[in-house]
Amino acid sequence: MPTRLPEASDFSPQLAPKISRSTSSPVNAVIFFHGLGDTSQNFAKFAQALNLPETVCIALQGIHPLPFPLPSGSHWGDEFMIDSNTGDPELDAGFEKALDLVVDGAIEQVLLQTCGFRGKEVMLFGFGQGGMVALATAKRCPVELGGVISIGGSLPLSSMLVNGEKCTTPALILGGREGQVTGGAVKSLKQSFQSVEYRQWSKPADSLPQNRDEALPIMQFFARRLRSRQGVPEGSVEMI
Repeated sequence: MPTRLPEASDFSPQLAPKISRSTSSPVNAVIFFHGLGDTSQNFAKFAQALNLPETVCIALQGIHPLPFPLPSGSHWGDEFMIDSNTGDPELDAGFEKALDLVVDGAIEQVLLQTCGFRGKEVMLFGFGQGGMVALATAKRCPVELGGVISIGGSLPLSSMLVNGEKCTTPALILGGREGQVTGGAVKSLKQSFQSVEYRQWSKPADSLPQNRDEALPIMQFFARRLRSRQGVPEGSVEMI
């Protein structure tokens, strides 16, 4: 269990963290990664709406602003690239700089070392390009995390397993039937993660959950993975 709670000043200012918590003594930390073009301030509203028990929610911001003349917002890529076939921004734009800030800084230095969270007390949640960053973060972390949830985001090409052991952090992947998470993307995830759960929504596009049925698998995953103090006598030490 953590020895103290994270503060915004603990993190790189480039990540513009927005922090909220559901209780004065949370035992879990969930990092939220917004989609391309969004901001941490806006995505923090979604994190708060989940009302996760005994949890501190940390919404991080993409490391680069969108280039002019696009609307204000941020992206996670090392570069901003356009898909020559569709004319849309390329989601898989390389994430080395973002991963350095998130894995080495936000998780290892802040949550694990400074605040005293254990790996399994830290979870990740990402949407779109942020989902790709969440999966890449879980893959790169040197410890097993509590879980990773990605909506409409697949594993980046640079993070796919070539040789070596699979990531032991459990993963939940969700998306629309015509979204970014294809059958090939799910297959690649299963080659890189030991435990992958995939839920395809009936709606065509990838989006945040809009009703109870869409939110249910997410909340069930959180219910299985989040830790709790309830029923543990004060001053007890958990043996692992």
